[in-house]
Amino acid sequence: MITTLAPAELPEHASSLLAQGYRLALVAGHDDIDRLRAVYLFTAAAPDRRLELHVPLDPDAPEVPSLARLSFAAGRFEREMHDLFGIVPADHPLPRRLVRHFHWPQGWYPMLTDAGDPPEFGDLDGPYPFRTVEGPGVYEIPVGPVHAGMIGPGHFRFSVVGETILNLKARLWFVHRGLEKLFHGRIPEDGIELAERVSGDTSVGHTLAFCLAVEDAHRLPVPEDAQRIRAILLELERLYNHITDIGALCNDVAYSVLNAHAQRVRERLLRINDAVTGHRLLRGAIHVGGATITALPDPRELAAIGVDVGEIVALALSNTVVADRFTGTALLSQTQAADLGALGVVARASGLAIDARHDHPFLSSEFPRAVHTHTNGDVLSRFLVRAEEVVASIARITSLIDMLGGRTAATARTARRTGRSGVGIVEGWRGTIVHRVEFAGDGRLSRVKVVDPSFFNWPALPVALADTIVPDFPLTNKSFNLSYAGNDL
Repeated sequence: MITTLAPAELPEHASSLLAQGYRLALVAGHDDIDRLRAVYLFTAAAPDRRLELHVPLDPDAPEVPSLARLSFAAGRFEREMHDLFGIVPADHPLPRRLVRHFHWPQGWYPMLTDAGDPPEFGDLDGPYPFRTVEGPGVYEIPVGPVHAGMIGPGHFRFSVVGETILNLKARLWFVHRGLEKLFHGRIPEDGIELAERVSGDTSVGHTLAFCLAVEDAHRLPVPEDAQRIRAILLELERLYNHITDIGALCNDVAYSVLNAHAQRVRERLLRINDAVTGHRLLRGAIHVGGATITALPDPRELAAIGVDVGEIVALALSNTVVADRFTGTALLSQTQAADLGALGVVARASGLAIDARHDHPFLSSEFPRAVHTHTNGDVLSRFLVRAEEVVASIARITSLIDMLGGRTAATARTARRTGRSGVGIVEGWRGTIVHRVEFAGDGRLSRVKVVDPSFFNWPALPVALADTIVPDFPLTNKSFNLSYAGNDL
C-alpha cells in the first residue's frame, strides 16, 4: 500500500504507524529528474503488512520534517539521505554527516542523477567530531580503521579510565562503494551479481531479498519448490556463518582448540555449499522467478554436523573460564534493543521475537520459531542464540528436503509483467534484510535501496560496551559480528 503525502503530513502519519506496532524498515531518497522524493517503508507482522509513505519534494529546496524524535533509526536514515541526495531533515537533533566523506566538496551529492563523476579528493572538511570525555585519569585508545584481518575499515575511539570503557565511538563509512547507484539502468538479471556482493558472507540473503523485491514489483508468482530451495540455501548460509562465530567467540577467550574444531565444521559446510550450488558461498543458484541447484544436501551429513556443533558448544560452556567471560558481559537490555531497532541475533538475544522468516514469510510452510534459553542480552545469550539456531536450521533444511522429493530446480512459468516498485524482506543470518526496487518504463532498474541489518545493529555495540573493560571489546564485537560492507554501500 502506497500513500502520497505532503511533507507537513509525514510526522502525524509516521507517529500513527509506529503507535500501531509498525517498524520503520527503510527510508530512501529518489531523484525523479523533475523532483526529489523520499520513501518511507513501514512493516508489521502477524499478519505481514507493508506500507509506504511517499513524500514528493521541491527540487530547489528539498526538505522533510525529521522523524528522529519518533524513531532512532529514522534519524540515521535521514542523515544518510541528506549526505547522498541533499534532502534536508528539518529540526534533526543531530544533523551532522553520517556517510559523506570528509573530502567530498560541500553540495556534492553522489546519488543525484546529475552528480557527475566522483570529484578529486580535496581538503578534509574539518576534524571528525569525536565526543571528548574529560576527567582525572581519562585517556583515549584509537583502534583502526585498518585492521589485522580481512575485514572492512572501521575506527573505534575508546575513552577509558583504567580498563573501564566510559565511551566508545564507532566511526564507519570509510569506503562508499556507490553500490546502489551501480544498479541503475540494469535489467534485474544483471542486478543479481551486485546483490550477491553487497556483503560477501550474505550472498544468499541479499540475492533473495533482491529477487523477492523484483518479483513483488512484477507480481510474479514463484513456484513453492523454488521457494523451498531458496529457504534451504538461506539456512545453509546461516549454518556456516553461525559455526564460524561460535568458534571465533571461543578463540577470543583463548579456547583456540574449539575454534579449530569450529573451523573444521565450517570447511565441511563450505564443501556442502559447493556440492549444492557449485560455489562455496552459495552464489549463482537464485535467480528472478526461481532457483536451481546441483544437488540437495544430505540430511544425514547435516545431522552429524549438528552433533559436532553440539559437542563444541557443550565443551565451551563446561569450561568455567569461558562461562565466566561470556556471562553478564556487554549487556544490551530488551528496552535498549527495542529503542535502537536491533535485529536478528542481537535482538533475539535481548528477548525480542523478531524474525522475518515468521514475520514476513515467503514460504507457505510453517516452521516453529527457535526457542532460546538465554535472552539476557549478554555475550552468552548471543552465543547460545547462534547455537540454538544451528539446531533449528538443520531441522528446517531436513523438512524442506523431504517436501522437495528430490527436485532441484523450479522457475516461474508466468510471463513477467512490468511493475513499478516492489519490496523483498528476508531473515539473513545477521538479521532482517530489506531491498526495495523501482523500475523505469523500459523495464530497467531506476532505484534499488538496500538495508543490511548491520545498519540497525551498529549503534547497539557502543551501548552494550558501556562500563565494560577494554579486553572485552574483541569478544563483544565478535558476538555482534556486524558487516562493514553491508553498512557502507
